[in-house]
Amino acid sequence: MFESPPFWMYILGFLLLLGPLITLHELGHYLVGRWFGVGAQAFSIGFGKEMIGWTDRWGTRWKISALPLGGYVQFKGDMNPASVGAAGDAHDDTTFGVGTDEALAEDDDRAVVGAPFHHASLGKRALIVAAGPVANIIVTLAIFAGFFMAIGEPTARDVDEQLTVAEFTEESAAQRAGIAIGDRIVAVEGEPMATLRDLQQAVMPYPGRTLDVTVLRDGDEQTIPVQVRGVEMEDRFGNPSKIGLIGVQAAGAEYDFEPRGPIESVGLAVESTLDMADLMVTGVAQIVTGERSVKELGGPIKIAKYSGEQLSLGWLAFINFAALISLNLAFINLLPIPALDGGHLAFYAAEAVRRKPVGPRGMELAYRTGVGLVLVLMLFVTFNDLASLSLFG
Repeated sequence: MFESPPFWMYILGFLLLLGPLITLHELGHYLVGRWFGVGAQAFSIGFGKEMIGWTDRWGTRWKISALPLGGYVQFKGDMNPASVGAAGDAHDDTTFGVGTDEALAEDDDRAVVGAPFHHASLGKRALIVAAGPVANIIVTLAIFAGFFMAIGEPTARDVDEQLTVAEFTEESAAQRAGIAIGDRIVAVEGEPMATLRDLQQAVMPYPGRTLDVTVLRDGDEQTIPVQVRGVEMEDRFGNPSKIGLIGVQAAGAEYDFEPRGPIESVGLAVESTLDMADLMVTGVAQIVTGERSVKELGGPIKIAKYSGEQLSLGWLAFINFAALISLNLAFINLLPIPALDGGHLAFYAAEAVRRKPVGPRGMELAYRTGVGLVLVLMLFVTFNDLASLSLFG
């Protein structure tokens, strides 16, 4: 029987997760914009009707809105629904890691201190737009670095034993391919393996794919093609996932945790973040190519479910999950879709090459198309979320 947290924990976990992450994302845009002298009309957490708010001395309206599904910064001069002003103004909204543009028309922005967004140079505009995803990446790095300093880096007690095959599991793909007990796995697809964790990370994302596994046998290296077995796994809450296994058990899998200093921890955090980003890119590519089902995509309901479950496991599990979602926010917002930060940056790149902005008509059409794509994606992942609930079988 799977354990389920109380319903209130899903709501609390959802708010504790996305509230701070979205706020930090938008603060990235806002702070860099203010640094460059750009005025901000509004800073909102949530959409729709304002629930509570105040106006600061620079004329920026800070508010919390009724629908907690994202947030936005509206910069001075950003006045039309496509977020395209007279010279290509832009601002950002973030919803579950997906940005949408929803400019709020203000009667008068003359009270806002600062220059209009489109008066900033191309480089400054690009930095303002990139600052949101960068803020989320920094959050991920900070969480990982904190773990390495406080808990430590997992270090194998005996690397040779960790990578030496002691026995095979039932239906072992490695045994079927010709790997033998006593072989030491030294590389997968040409990438050297330093620990058992490296081996797991090299195999798990590729169920069904054939990988070249290099083993050391009697002092000689042999490369053996192994077709990774795809296995449906469930966590303690019953959430399914498909992973790849080759079916080997190590002679020893013990780890010690060794706390690291600040500088070394930052380096390890960068490595962990790059590994996680690589897994995200791999997962998206597999969905596009059909190697993975689109049912693995999740939206707001699934995020709420997972956040409540991780919160029920304790703060360390929840904070680790927050690092994953923060990087996800950055990753999706950097996709070159016109409604997202990555779409804005793509237009700025085109402007840099053409030495003039994309025409207003083309930009308007692109942004409306991008918003449509984002809305379709959100509807699709929400349907996926509902279909995955036990209530719907």
